Amino acid sequence: MTTNTISHHSALHTGQSTMQPLSIAIFCSAAQNLASSHYEQTKLLGRWIGEQRWRLVYGGANLGLMECVARATKEAGGIVAGVIPDKLVERGIVSNLLDENIPVHSLGERKEMMLRESDLFIALPGGLGTLDEVFHVLGESSIGYHSKPVVLYNIDGCWDSLLNMFDDLRAQGLLRHDLSELLVVANSLEDIKNFIKTMRG
Repeated sequence: MTTNTISHHSALHTGQSTMQPLSIAIFCSAAQNLASSHYEQTKLLGRWIGEQRWRLVYGGANLGLMECVARATKEAGGIVAGVIPDKLVERGIVSNLLDENIPVHSLGERKEMMLRESDLFIALPGGLGTLDEVFHVLGESSIGYHSKPVVLYNIDGCWDSLLNMFDDLRAQGLLRHDLSELLVVANSLEDIKNFIKTMRG
């Protein structure tokens, strides 16, 4: 699709001072035994967030890429905020790395809380939960509830099939928006760094 490289749009600017810390929401998989490159790139992203002394907002589980990004952020000096649905508590899979524990009752409430608590969103490799979160923030943006940036971090081409689906939907006239107005695609951590630098002015 046309968003295969980082694009810059006025709707992506938060208007924040360059000195104000960011709260970055990460959507990602809690699955185990993923490709090693997924963990490596997630760790690098988390470390960079921590080095900026920024705040990570994520789903709060102690599994998969969720635990990986939280640990890397915390070890590098960042703040880790977990938005924790009841079911995670019941299953005993809440991370012990949290600086902030934000309890919610459902996944729907978690999405709304993450939207409220974050300045931008980065989607790493993930499954149904990640897709649900991405579509939620894109849908809300598409009708004007927010103008916060949504970034697909396309590690190892993990989002290529999704991007192709968007192309197909657009060709059928089913997408009313040019997705470059709502979504950016990063193919590397350097892309993310450059985008955030531009976004902050």
